[in-house]
Amino acid sequence: MTIQPVRLFGDPILRARAAEVTEFDRELRQLVADLTDTMHDDGGVGMAAPQIGVGLRVFVYDTGDAAGHLVNPTYTVVGDEEQVGPEGCLSIPGLRYDTRRALRVRASGVDMHGNPVEFDAEKLLARCVQHETDHLDGVLFIDRLDPASRKEAMRTIRESDWFNAGVTVRESRGAGQAGPFGRGR
Repeated sequence: MTIQPVRLFGDPILRARAAEVTEFDRELRQLVADLTDTMHDDGGVGMAAPQIGVGLRVFVYDTGDAAGHLVNPTYTVVGDEEQVGPEGCLSIPGLRYDTRRALRVRASGVDMHGNPVEFDAEKLLARCVQHETDHLDGVLFIDRLDPASRKEAMRTIRESDWFNAGVTVRESRGAGQAGPFGRGR
């Protein structure tokens, strides 16, 4: 198990567009394993490579009903139904806000070996695909909030101990430890 430090709001890598993966090698397989271990350790349902400081287009997910990873992901919205529900982020500890997302998406990309992957997702898995793909484009969930909620979220971030201390990387809490930030998504 290799649990990596998590990058927090304020780290520039979270605002940069991640690069396409072109090498499908042992390092990529290790990245997927590290992302998965770190996500599980933090109690998340998804994690993108920039969240552990790697600027590549890779994310992992585990909603309880579905688990896996996508490399060079894209998605298309299926239908026009939306969902509004609580969303948080392991890179913005302690924050949860109702966020509007598409109810259904069709996700596609490749796996760590370069094999094509495509699946339909709805509800939590659709939210996860959209959230993690946003990370790969340098977009955070707070960017999707209505103006009043975004203002409140930014105020909460600015008042947080970790932000005031200038912390942009949080070391692992260790498997199963609750830690000071609570669980993310």
